[in-house]
Order: sequence, then C-alpha cells, then structure tokens
Amino acid sequence: MIKGYSNKFLFFETVSILMRMMRTGLARPDEYTFPLVMKVCSNNGQVRVGSSVHGLVLRIGFDKDVVVGTSFVDFYGKCKDLFSARKVFGEMPERNAVSWTALVVAYVKSGELEEAKSMFDLMPERNLGSWNALVDGLVKSGDLVNAKKLFDEMPKRDIISYTSMIDGYAKGGDMVSARDLFEEARGVDVRAWSALILGYAQNGQPNEAFKVFSEMCAKNVKPDEFIMVGLMSACSQMGCFELCEKVDSYLHQRMNKFSSHYVVPALIDMNAKCGHMDRAAKLFEEMPQRDLVSYCSMMEGMAIHGCGSEAIRLFEKMVDEGIVPDEVAFTVILKVCGQSRLVEEGLRYFELMRKKYSILASPDHYSCIVNLLSRTGKLKEAYELIKSMPFEAHASAWGSLLGGCSLHGNTEIAEVVARHLFELEPQSAGSYVLLSNIYAALDRWTDVAHLRDKMNENGITKICGRSWISR
Repeated sequence: MIKGYSNKFLFFETVSILMRMMRTGLARPDEYTFPLVMKVCSNNGQVRVGSSVHGLVLRIGFDKDVVVGTSFVDFYGKCKDLFSARKVFGEMPERNAVSWTALVVAYVKSGELEEAKSMFDLMPERNLGSWNALVDGLVKSGDLVNAKKLFDEMPKRDIISYTSMIDGYAKGGDMVSARDLFEEARGVDVRAWSALILGYAQNGQPNEAFKVFSEMCAKNVKPDEFIMVGLMSACSQMGCFELCEKVDSYLHQRMNKFSSHYVVPALIDMNAKCGHMDRAAKLFEEMPQRDLVSYCSMMEGMAIHGCGSEAIRLFEKMVDEGIVPDEVAFTVILKVCGQSRLVEEGLRYFELMRKKYSILASPDHYSCIVNLLSRTGKLKEAYELIKSMPFEAHASAWGSLLGGCSLHGNTEIAEVVARHLFELEPQSAGSYVLLSNIYAALDRWTDVAHLRDKMNENGITKICGRSWISR
C-alpha cells in the first residue's frame, strides 16, 4: 500500500498508512518502508513531517541501514538542508556509491559546486549518476568550460550526460557545439531531440528547429508537448505561414496524443502571428474553457494584423467572463493600444491596471505608454512620463521617444533623448542614425557630419539595410 501511494506521490495517504502501522502494531515498518515514505515527503516539500519520520527511525533503530540512511541524505539534500544531509552521511557506518551520489547531488542542488567537486573527488567508487549530477550542476550554473572538461573525463556517458551538455550549449547560444554533441551521441531519445529543437527555436533559428523536428519524426521518435510548444514558438518568431501550416497539420492529426492545456494556446498564438487568423479564431472559439494565455495570444495576433479595436473588445469580453488580467495581459493590451494609436484607451487601461487591479506598473508597462504617446506626437507628455518613473527608464522607452521625435521632427527633445541613449547603449548605431536623420531633414549638415565623426571615433558602424525582395 505504501509503495503504491508513494509511487503516485500521494503524501497524506502514504503517511497515514505508516502512522496506522505504528499505532496498531499489526505490522512493523522495515528498511524498505522508510525510503518510500521519505521519497514522498521530499517530493511534496514536507520538511517537518520528514524530520519527524527521521526521529521515529532513530528510535526504532533503523538508522544504521545503508538504504535508509541514504534516503535521509537524499531527503535533506532536496530540502537544501546541507547540514543535516552531511550529518546523516557522516554518521552512516556503511556507505555505497548511491550514498555518495546523494550527497554530491545535495551540494549541486544547493549551488555548492566546490563542495560537490570535493566530495566527488573523495568518492571511492564513481558510478555514472554522480558524474551526471556534477556535470548537470556545472551546466546549470553556466560553467560550460568546466562542465565540458568533466564530461570529457567521464569513463562512460549516457543520454543524460549528452542531454545536459546539449541543453547547456543551446541555452548559451552555441548551437554548433550543441549539434556536434548531438551527432556524437548514440541512441538519442526524445530529451536530446527536445534540447536541440528548443535550442534552435530559442536562438532565432526556426528553420533549423523545424528541420531537426522533421528528422526526429522520420526516425519515429514521438515528440512531447514541450517540443511542440517550442516548435510553435519558433514559427511564431518567424511568422512563416508555410511552416505554420505544416506544424498545424501535424498536430491536427495527432492532437489526442498531447495535452490540449499546453498545446492549444501555443497553436492559437502561432496561427495568429503567422497570419492564419481564421484558424486561430476557430481554435479559440472551440476551446471548452478559454484562459488568460489564449486570450492574450488572440489579442496579440489581432494587433499584429491591424485589428486593434477588435483586440480591445476581446479584452473586455475576457474581463466580463470573470478572467482577471495580470501584468502580462496589461502589457499585451497596452502594446495593442500603441500599435493602433489608441491613446485614450491606452491611458485608461494604464490607470485601470494600477487603481482597480493594484498592479504596480513595470518598466515594460511604462515603455508601452511612452511608445503610445510618442507615436501620436505627444512627445512632451512622453518625456515627462519617463522623468516621473519610479525607476531608471530602460533603452526601449528612450528609443520609442527618439523614434517619435524622428517621426514628428522634434529636434529639441530628440537631442536630450539621444544623449541618454548614447550613455545607455554606447555601441548602438540606431540612436546616432535616428538623430542624424532628424538633422538631415532640417538641413543641419554640420550636425550630421559631427555625429558621423563621433561614430567613427567610437568605432560604431551603421548596419546595412537588407531587403527580402528578390531582383
């Protein structure tokens, strides 16, 4: 009974059975019982109950058993109580490779990588799990150099070893190294495929992401929800109608194999951003229960395709249905107002967010309003808003205002804004180019030349424009 409940991580049921055993005396727990109970305590974050069970173990004399002791090292490690984990480990009369690995993992999960490495070096026997734990810890800390060094020293590697390194390189933007390791691995499973696909997607290479996805399907490897959501994110970034149709078609045939809770909102977002609004709307309307994410996806899609008023009506419908907008939803609707130049609506939502929903305005929220005011020529109001922010405005807010100055020919504010941007982004050519264009429009060629000289002095090169139009 305890094994069955613990395998499903059912905490109360597992502990109740243990307490009944102890209370009635009809059955006595043994060295196999306590590790099961500790597993469910650690997975449910039940530190106090786990400590009580440890006290029970000490009273009835099972603390000397290597399996029981290891389960407590693992428990305290997962609870990030390194003192207790090390104490239990130090008092164990017998230790095995699993015990050592549990302690190494405890240090890794708490970010104590130097201690983890020290314990790893002291291990009399290294099984594969301890190598993997340390490599994974170094990867997650961002230390790919030492992670790769340890990886190269491993006497044996498995798919977990490779996936950790592939994922690390992908998250660090080094897709060449990620792909090289993927090709080197043998018998890769869905985890390694997922790391590579999501790596390409997150690094702005959606075509490569889809190419790897096609390779995976050709090898009869079944993708999971995370792969599909990552792939749809790649399509959304690219806005490619053709790729969107391929992924949509794949999912349409196999939707029953995936959790609609994760996949459908991403599918709506992909179709909306790729211009397939009819398909996005159909999916949205067919949802048995629409949530905040799906509403935001539809609103963003509408705004991209110039349907700002429709997006606002959808926001109001969402609120009417009892869905409470959060800070992300307000970012979306403020962006919608900016893209559609709906000043009154944008300012109203900005006030509504702060007064009715008690949401503190973030730099992103302020940037949306600055963008809205700048686009519509309200440059002084935008500048005053930036100065009134309770924190330092970031570059996107100043950039929106400079863009507005360029659009409406306001040199006075543009020069002030440009100075801020030169300090925030000293190597960015964009601010210099915008200010130069403003001067050129007013025939202030001396100022244009001065800006170009300044760019040359600072080693700043204007990025050449490119066109997708073929000759």
